[in-house]
Amino acid sequence: MSNLFPTYHKKTINFLIGKGTYLFDDEHNKYLDFLSGIAVCNLGHCHPKVVNVLKEQVESIWHVSNLFTIKKQEELAEVLVKSFKDGLVFFCNSGTEANEAAIKLAKKHTGKSHIISFKQSFHGRTFGSMAATGQSKVHEGYGEMLSGFTYVPYNDLNALQNEINENTGAIILEVIQGEGGVIVGNNDFFEGVQTLCEKHELLLIVDEVQTGVGRTGTMFAYEQTPLNPDIITLAKGLGNGFPVGAMLGKNKLASTLSPGSHGSTFGGNYLAMATAFETINIINDHTFLNDVKDKGTYLFDKLTEVKNEFPQILEIRGKGLMIGIELTLPVDQLVNQFLINGLIVGTAGANVLRLLPPLNVSFEEIDEAIQIMKQVLSAYFLNSQVK
Repeated sequence: MSNLFPTYHKKTINFLIGKGTYLFDDEHNKYLDFLSGIAVCNLGHCHPKVVNVLKEQVESIWHVSNLFTIKKQEELAEVLVKSFKDGLVFFCNSGTEANEAAIKLAKKHTGKSHIISFKQSFHGRTFGSMAATGQSKVHEGYGEMLSGFTYVPYNDLNALQNEINENTGAIILEVIQGEGGVIVGNNDFFEGVQTLCEKHELLLIVDEVQTGVGRTGTMFAYEQTPLNPDIITLAKGLGNGFPVGAMLGKNKLASTLSPGSHGSTFGGNYLAMATAFETINIINDHTFLNDVKDKGTYLFDKLTEVKNEFPQILEIRGKGLMIGIELTLPVDQLVNQFLINGLIVGTAGANVLRLLPPLNVSFEEIDEAIQIMKQVLSAYFLNSQVK
């Protein structure tokens, strides 16, 4: 019997070694990892450069407090805000914490309590970020949510416009709704969102926790849209597996978070900054990001070929190396069959498979994954006679 709270449906597999795109368990089985810890290990497992800087930092200093200067915070912030064009950074430990910081910043800066979010969105599991999440299943059992949030259908500009009132201070959205089913926002919608924010003087918060750090082929996914956010949030791939999050905000917001208004004991610690700085410097490279786009196109094309073989696949959608595969049936058993055959994939809702391979996955590894998928799908649909 486990002494852990049963907050996850855990597989019995115990991984001992991770190397690149592969994981190895304690029974010497090998797995091709197309989940990357849910978009976390963007450079694969135990990237040698990231490992080396972490080793060096471990032997030097781990933690003091944010009452003192941590030089690597300044260096990493400088790199991040170059992509953001201008602004400031607050470092924390997770995407939930980054979104909490964004919600606090927006409410305090505008003096308004109403924030519009979207149905099927996901922003975290603390009370603020949970309230910003437009999924009732996340709210169930916790009583009254933090007030001030309303949810409108994603990609529906009219519904959004109708929800804005004199107490609205901000809009929070994902460029691609990851947990909501890998739903891609369209640029006409984003253009309208930007126009409404400017017209009504609303702050725009873009949650890049899953889409950021190169996942879609640019440093931040919003860079491929008409959006010009005031605040963005990052985590997951930022530290390649080491816990770290960040909130970036425009310079005009600087005075809102004055000393004592927000904080994080472990946010921006030496270990997190060392791994994140090295990770960002590898990914934030023109050639590297173009390769992500090329591999994303290659994977999408290969999956389209698979779709043509199996009528049970309804749609392939996504961008870069963030892809959802919607089927006519629940996918949990398929995920298990992929796992038995050495391929790790995730889900994004009951009927959607989610692929999030490392950004430096090879074309050969993509081919290997496609081959496993074809074999599993053929056997599964043949044996189950699922139509």
